[in-house]
Amino acid sequence: MIQPDATRRWRIHHVITRLIVGGAQENTIASVLGLRQRPDFDVRLLSGPTTGAEGSLEHLFNEHPGALTLLPHLIRAVRPWTDWLAYRDLVRSFRRDRPHLVHTHSGKAGVLGRLAARKAGVPVILHTVHGPSFGPFQGPAANALFTRAERIAARVTDHFVVVANAMTRQYVAAGVAPESHFTRIFSGFDLNPFLNAQPDPVLAAHLGIQPGDFVIGKIARLFELKGHDDLFLAAPELVRRIPNLKILLVGDGPWRQRFEALAAQPDLAGRILFAGLVPPSAVPAHLALMDVLVHLSRREGLARVLPQALAAGKPIIAYDCDGASEVCLNNETGYLLAPDDLNGLVNRIGQLADAPEIGQHLAETGRAFVRQRFPTERMVDDLDLLCRDWIRRKNLTA
Repeated sequence: MIQPDATRRWRIHHVITRLIVGGAQENTIASVLGLRQRPDFDVRLLSGPTTGAEGSLEHLFNEHPGALTLLPHLIRAVRPWTDWLAYRDLVRSFRRDRPHLVHTHSGKAGVLGRLAARKAGVPVILHTVHGPSFGPFQGPAANALFTRAERIAARVTDHFVVVANAMTRQYVAAGVAPESHFTRIFSGFDLNPFLNAQPDPVLAAHLGIQPGDFVIGKIARLFELKGHDDLFLAAPELVRRIPNLKILLVGDGPWRQRFEALAAQPDLAGRILFAGLVPPSAVPAHLALMDVLVHLSRREGLARVLPQALAAGKPIIAYDCDGASEVCLNNETGYLLAPDDLNGLVNRIGQLADAPEIGQHLAETGRAFVRQRFPTERMVDDLDLLCRDWIRRKNLTA
């Protein structure tokens, strides 16, 4: 294994489509800024512009001049001419800066970035799968297109990083690459703000939470596939079963008005609280107000909010989709449900409301699990080792 040497600088360029407030983006930024602390790494991030209601994390690079480059043509929507311009810009960037290793993230940047890196002659190409780009959540035509794109990009990919083993199984089953081409590295984060989170009565009052309320929390974009509809379907029965119930929704998105209309139903009036989009630094304070966190997403590699909730001492309930089962260990750190199991959702939430000691035990087990596996330092160390291993394999010199 190559040892650190301040006289050498291995150039590593990460690529992502955009820097909205989201788990994949937080993971990528933590990886880039963490690896930049290694004396023999020169690490930079190339990203498309960030627009829309989902917020931006670009400001996290304000104190790191030269670490972030924005590429105006790298956008999320599929637009052939703009995509070709983004590919051209990436090729030009790689040829000019000659990185030893390119590490891509997200669907659009993952495909264009890897193909551009190969065109520019980059020696090592890695890709992180934060969530599947194909699956039952979309139609056959889109699945065929994205599966084909992933198979093509895989031909020029030296190795894949996955945030959950579920991603490995899906990509192997789809014929993208063999199992030996994947390494799981959990998406680490700074544990301390979550471990030390305490309820803030001022924030609680601002949101409409009263002392003695039982608070169900959900942190996710207000959009399709995130499971809010299921929570609204279960809400009337939950209100009947738990008279002091409040549901706290943290996040924003294009479906907010739709959910606000549902929340205005007479039997839910005053029960649904919209916190809106909050910066990542405010997530611990909101988790501290919850009695249980629910995660009902139908498409998510491994939602960071699951280990974050456990670090904050909160039990979790999640649908068994993608990588949720690798953190929501059934009857150990929380409750795992089959998608659409609304009766199970109501019963498990009711159980936690009736017996708080059960939730406390689940959360304590989960906190110990997260302490061991999710520190940022462990993620960065694992990425460091993987990069050095591929630099060694390719016999590269700085």
